[in-house]
Amino acid sequence: MVTKVSCFPWIGALSIGVLCLPASVSAQEGRAIAEQIAKAYGVDSWAQVEAIGFTFNIEKPKVSRSWVWEPKADRITYDGPDKKGKPVKITYVRSQLASQSDFIKDVVDPAFINDQYALMFPLHLAWDSAITVQEAGTQKLPLGKGSARKVVVKYPSGVGYTPGDTWDLYLGDEGTIRQLVLHHGGSVKPSLVPVTWAGNEKAGALLFSTDKRGTADGKPIHLFFTNVAVKQVGSSTWIAAK
Repeated sequence: MVTKVSCFPWIGALSIGVLCLPASVSAQEGRAIAEQIAKAYGVDSWAQVEAIGFTFNIEKPKVSRSWVWEPKADRITYDGPDKKGKPVKITYVRSQLASQSDFIKDVVDPAFINDQYALMFPLHLAWDSAITVQEAGTQKLPLGKGSARKVVVKYPSGVGYTPGDTWDLYLGDEGTIRQLVLHHGGSVKPSLVPVTWAGNEKAGALLFSTDKRGTADGKPIHLFFTNVAVKQVGSSTWIAAK
């Protein structure tokens, strides 16, 4: 399981407006909220996952890189460009990262952390024990019309690649994420608008958001995932998300 914290450096800081003061809840209540969201995305079935494959894409500037993650073996396979833009395929074990090349340590592994967080952020709400989670009541959606239950998730300072990030999650009736806003480093100063959390597809019991749209520094950004598939323990067959 990945334990480092990465908060999507591909778009920097997502933020809009001013943080609403969350309602005070106990750590136990906050953990229950986090696990409720993670359960909506199938975290209870994680023990049955042998491997996950996916391709991370950004429309402009064009980015595409493919991954196979074997969490039980702690093994990553990367298929994408090298430093010169030429295609390369690399497999490495994360527990042996210190012995890998600088390209793997400084480029590939941070990209993997980033990309799998972008795909599986809701599952990390159950996995990342350092977070604090608070209710913020019903709030107007940052994008479009309507309102939704808002939950604020904060990572502590000094943890991960971008410590202190605060996430505003706007939830649907089933506990799934409708929209998401990142306050980079906990900042309340708006620099980017929120991201929609759409394109929900299932592979086995896992639910993935495969399409995310927002604005980065005043420019539209479209992040999407293709070739999402899951291989379950004891099976050689990939289950494609659909």
